Amino acid sequence: MRIGAIAARAFLGLSGWRPEGVQPTAPKYVLIAAPHTSNWDFPYTLALAWLFDVRMQWMGKDTLFRPPYGWAMRRLGGIPIRRHERTNMVEHAAELLRESDELALLVPAEGTRSRTEYWKSGFLHIARTANVPIVLGYLDFARRRGGFGPAISAQGDARDVMDRIRAFYAGKQGKHPEKFGPACLREEDEALQAVLAPAA
Repeated sequence: MRIGAIAARAFLGLSGWRPEGVQPTAPKYVLIAAPHTSNWDFPYTLALAWLFDVRMQWMGKDTLFRPPYGWAMRRLGGIPIRRHERTNMVEHAAELLRESDELALLVPAEGTRSRTEYWKSGFLHIARTANVPIVLGYLDFARRRGGFGPAISAQGDARDVMDRIRAFYAGKQGKHPEKFGPACLREEDEALQAVLAPAA
């Protein structure tokens, strides 16, 4: 067994956690992990990736990569993003996936540990642009279980994709449940309003 997997199993075991599921079979995909309500989410997700031998890189706010710990974040697979700049993050991430033979790109769907009414839609646009599936990673603090769920297609109607995502995460509880908002994209509400507008 690899050293990383041994360390991950020890960390999870000492924390009272058990892994669930199996290693995703797709060679490359966008990985989302929810609920995201605590700083503890990252070490548990990283441990699960090591345990399941998932080659994971993750996107995080650029402030995490400042000295003195920036080098460590990069060694752990981090890719800095500037949230408040209009950069072509989607195309950059999609190109990274297209150029890789094997990659799980973790994209922060919620975008924050605080409660938010809308998820960031970047994960969906990246998966569509790169033509890769979305794998549903999860942490359930109520049961102390975590792992990897199904791979779903990112193509088609956004509401249909999000309905599958909502169904999967229903009942899974973050460390701070009150901070986990609805798994909803702003585009879904905007599309509904556009449909209802003519009738108003």
